[in-house]
Amino acid sequence: MMKTEDVPTLGKITRLSVLFVVAAAIALLGMPLNAEPAGDVETWQFDVYLDDKKVGYHNFEVVEQGGEKTVESQAEFNVKFLFVTAFRYNHRNVERWADNCLLEIEAKTRANGKRIEVEGERTDSGFRIVTDDEAQQLPNCVMSFAYWNPDFLDQSRLINPQSGEYLDVSIEQLDEEVLQIRGEAVNATPFKVTAKKVELTVWYSADDQWLALESVAKGGRILRYELA
Repeated sequence: MMKTEDVPTLGKITRLSVLFVVAAAIALLGMPLNAEPAGDVETWQFDVYLDDKKVGYHNFEVVEQGGEKTVESQAEFNVKFLFVTAFRYNHRNVERWADNCLLEIEAKTRANGKRIEVEGERTDSGFRIVTDDEAQQLPNCVMSFAYWNPDFLDQSRLINPQSGEYLDVSIEQLDEEVLQIRGEAVNATPFKVTAKKVELTVWYSADDQWLALESVAKGGRILRYELA
């Protein structure tokens, strides 16, 4: 890294004056020197396994500020067979929420070279969602498969952020289990979620924290999310 004394234009500036310049610049931007992150932030970082082999990650960040939540998720999977990548998946999704209603969504997915883009926004006439194939007008208050928010389990229809489809869903609470989370035994309640091309189970703690997820993949293989 280049040191301050290595830069000719700063050669005669004292350390004190450098600090003054930095402080002045921050003041002009209206930012306090001891600024804290804006809003409350929750994060989930999952290692993703296909059967027993780690194939990637899926991370989520939820920032709450001013009565709204902004949710950003990023996933990347690479499935190899005999040292050759047989399947590559990349997904990025940004959502904005208020009062458990989706206000906006922008998702980009690339699965083995195929690109899918989904955009949606709440309007005066409902929630308008646009995919590569079509545009739909949905009810005013809709939810996606928002695993970070267990209230999504109360819905009968959900938006698939990867495809943009508004799917009928069936949700069933199962018997409580004990999961190993980061080496500790945790009581967890599983919920089975089924829809068109969707068959998964999601687990929550007694205080409604998202703990794990399993999904049935092609060929009956199990895609599993474990907290990193």
